[in-house]
Amino acid sequence: QVLDTESTKRQKTLDEDLARFPYINGQLFADTIRIPSFTAAMREALLTACRFDWTRISPALFGSLFQAVMLPEEQRKGGAHYTSEKNILKTIHPLFLDALEAEFEKIKANRSINKRKLELEGFHTKLSTLTFFDPACGCGNFLILAYRELRLLEIKVLETIYADDLSKFKGGAREFKIDTFCKIDVDQFYGIEIEEFPARIAEAAMWLVDHQMNMKLSETFGQAFARLPLKKSAHIRHANALDIDWREVIAPEKLSYMLGNPPFRGKSDQTAEQKKDMALVFQGLKGAGVLDYVAAWFKKAAEYIQGTHIVVAFVSTNSITQGQQVAVLWQPLLAQYGIHLHFAHRTFKWTIDEKKAEGMHIANVHVVVIGFAAVNTANKQLFEYETITAEPLAIAAKNINPYLVDAADTVIGERSKPLCSVPEMLFGNKPVDDGNFFFTDEQKNEFLRHEPQAIGLIRPVLSTNEFLYGEKRWCLWLKDADPALLGKCPLVLERIERVKTFRQASTKKPTQKSAAFAQLFSEIRQPSGNFLLFPLTSSENRCYIPLGFFD
Repeated sequence: QVLDTESTKRQKTLDEDLARFPYINGQLFADTIRIPSFTAAMREALLTACRFDWTRISPALFGSLFQAVMLPEEQRKGGAHYTSEKNILKTIHPLFLDALEAEFEKIKANRSINKRKLELEGFHTKLSTLTFFDPACGCGNFLILAYRELRLLEIKVLETIYADDLSKFKGGAREFKIDTFCKIDVDQFYGIEIEEFPARIAEAAMWLVDHQMNMKLSETFGQAFARLPLKKSAHIRHANALDIDWREVIAPEKLSYMLGNPPFRGKSDQTAEQKKDMALVFQGLKGAGVLDYVAAWFKKAAEYIQGTHIVVAFVSTNSITQGQQVAVLWQPLLAQYGIHLHFAHRTFKWTIDEKKAEGMHIANVHVVVIGFAAVNTANKQLFEYETITAEPLAIAAKNINPYLVDAADTVIGERSKPLCSVPEMLFGNKPVDDGNFFFTDEQKNEFLRHEPQAIGLIRPVLSTNEFLYGEKRWCLWLKDADPALLGKCPLVLERIERVKTFRQASTKKPTQKSAAFAQLFSEIRQPSGNFLLFPLTSSENRCYIPLGFFD
């Protein structure tokens, strides 16, 4: 109540310790929250937290602490993942920070004192006009760190402008109004978040980092810089980013940079609501069913930035730069929207400090960072990794294509038939049997001990694990099996009946239909001649893709 009440409106008999607290503003402390019944352990935990010095904690961690109380199942459902400061900086630096710092250093090198000061003041004003938008902001970590880095740069600028007057600042005891000195504020930052809880966290976390930067400014100049009451806030919209017009949040002509980490959801893991989102964004696009959820943000961003110089940088699973997805997503982005890639981090592993992220859902994925705009640039950078956990190496590129290679913008669409006279590449046989057709070595021997007449119905299995790691597995192969022999094999018939029951219970119509021939694999593609075997998956540690030649 005290923090939400202006000094002139407070009761005159207010306890003097409470009266010392400043008025913050009505938006942050307007809601009345019932204090829960405390146990001794809860009380001690609160006091321990109060004794801790929070001023040195990375502001990105504030949002992550709140995010830690979300159930992992809820996080996975939405595709939300903990984003480390290190990974966020990989996005922020090439997007805007490197160029701004280079501009600042160039101005500092000017030998003319008067001209340097004039240019620094102009540069300072420029910083205050930059705007940032994260259309999948979560708890606001990308916005928080972008704001922090911008404020740290502003402090360097102010130190340089007032280099000769620092002693005057530190010698005084008066409090400076920060608004007359610091031009950057949280209202330069915009976001969209589908869940209300993280959206409110993002707003509060921006004020927290603003407070940290005000303290940093105070230390630098030896004065107390206050920004109270809070008159401005970050513009965080609680909405489904794929179901609203982003122009409602901020007009494109007012935006400088877009950044973020849209949700990671593969095509087969999307919820019914997410599939509706995809259908809305990619309406009429042939083949869009193969796209990951993150692709929708790339499409909406490409539409939004038309006719502007806005640069976008998104972290994404590397799947949108590989295989079928490239042609489906990037062909229209290149041809229809005139998108150019300005910079990119090639595949690296999503790594974080496990101790800091305890209790949070950590994405076990390989990601890329892609920076793009609707205008071209001569200064393109590719960040390459010797291994997926190594540090990046920046390389100048003439052009960056959707495969994140310095080459022409060529994309390769899928083909169902070979280009020349060679065998087709197919998936192997698909059992859909709930495990009833398969045996380990021990299980096969035990089965034949009870039903030795079935020995001619069992074949060795060849799939990825058997091929790569020498494992042994066996299966019932009943294609063209003698019905008279099957009638003498009750254990085989029992397994067929279980397969039939399993398929009938499926929600998929093709599987239900296959229950009519439950003795067979659901899909049969057994080669009749020699063939090459390519395992569906293989370790990234291999120097080559292993394959086998079989009859």
